[in-house]
Amino acid sequence: MRSIGRRNFSRAMLVLAGWPFTPLIPLGCSRVPQAAKGDGSLSHLAHPSPPDTLEGEPMQLHYLEIVTPDVEAVCTLYEKTHGVSFSEARPELGGARTLRLPDGLTLGVRAPMHDGERPVVRPYLLVDDIDAVVAEAEKAGAHIAVPPMKIPGHGICAIYFQGGIEVGLWQAERP
Repeated sequence: MRSIGRRNFSRAMLVLAGWPFTPLIPLGCSRVPQAAKGDGSLSHLAHPSPPDTLEGEPMQLHYLEIVTPDVEAVCTLYEKTHGVSFSEARPELGGARTLRLPDGLTLGVRAPMHDGERPVVRPYLLVDDIDAVVAEAEKAGAHIAVPPMKIPGHGICAIYFQGGIEVGLWQAERP
């Protein structure tokens, strides 16, 4: 079943691990061979398999959401340190201030929407069929925190929790 978009997920992990301290670097996503060469070297890690050896399609990060109680401080820091400009608050995205990154990814920074929402950096993965992916996530033991919800003009989103991680899903609006 084809359930995740067309780009790779390693870029997302780089963003999540180092934002805002490292620049965005386009990385390929490919499988690394399980066994090292017979000589015990790890040189094979420097030359992973080409992308066409991936099983299925790579995942595509669509939206990266930062939830913080201090939206202005975060946006100001990123603007000063990275030379970017955020939009005004966008009500349809929970009041997020957004910016489009060079690779097409949207970064949104917003305040918690209720007392129970804690600060988090949450990736939203692009999917073709959000209902099918939510069903698979639930079957795999994920807790569905936000079932599929339409955001007019943007598409459908959902959020699940698995292993202490919050993951968003995003199905683009169809014309």
